[in-house]
Amino acid sequence: MNPVDILLWGALPYVVLLVLVGGTIWRYRYDQFGWTTRSSQLYESRLLRIGSPTFHFGLLVVLGGHLMGLLIPKAWTDLVVSQESYHLVALTAGTIAGVATLLGIALLIYRRRTTGPVFLATTRNDKLMYVVLVAAIVFGMIATLTGSHTPSGAEHNYRETVSVWFRSMIILQPDITAMASATWQFKVHILVGMGLFALVPFSRLVHAFTAPVHYLFRPYIVYRSRDEVTPTASRGRVRGWDPVGTLDRDRKTR
Repeated sequence: MNPVDILLWGALPYVVLLVLVGGTIWRYRYDQFGWTTRSSQLYESRLLRIGSPTFHFGLLVVLGGHLMGLLIPKAWTDLVVSQESYHLVALTAGTIAGVATLLGIALLIYRRRTTGPVFLATTRNDKLMYVVLVAAIVFGMIATLTGSHTPSGAEHNYRETVSVWFRSMIILQPDITAMASATWQFKVHILVGMGLFALVPFSRLVHAFTAPVHYLFRPYIVYRSRDEVTPTASRGRVRGWDPVGTLDRDRKTR
């Protein structure tokens, strides 16, 4: 077995996982105040309202497609749909989601580059993150559109190579031969993807682990305008509330 394949597809994924988990724990313990996307909405919101949803919704579809293709064995989906139908749906949905994600990130980068205050707030780490993220998206689309055949012209199905390797990594029995049989497009896409995962704990991408789910369950916050509040002297005591002012106390002492 090729030592390079052993290093790339047998050892490197676990190193990346260690960096991802360990780096995230370190970031949470020592940089909680920096655990943020550093929102720049106050500086510019028009382009952000278009680019951010386009990028995030497209990315959610892309991630969903990845999980389905990598975790569900081909033999299971063959019981429901044919390989041709599966490939057509995956190709169509993947292309649309990939284009939407790429357009969204392109718009966000354009906004960051052309809006002065936003550009000044951009760090070197942000620039590196954008480069790796765009590379992962681009190579993913290249693999989707051109990775179905080997250089010799033989048909290649990533669910018989990449997916088998991915599931074998989960059970700690890496099938290096399966990954080594994949086309170069998928290999490059996976290598860039591993680089992106290793970068997550040290970039703004870490906010993906702190989605504000608790907002769905927090109690309502009641806001009242000062103009709509009736003075305490002109209304009786409301059940469940204590008087705040001094009118009642002054009335008793006079």
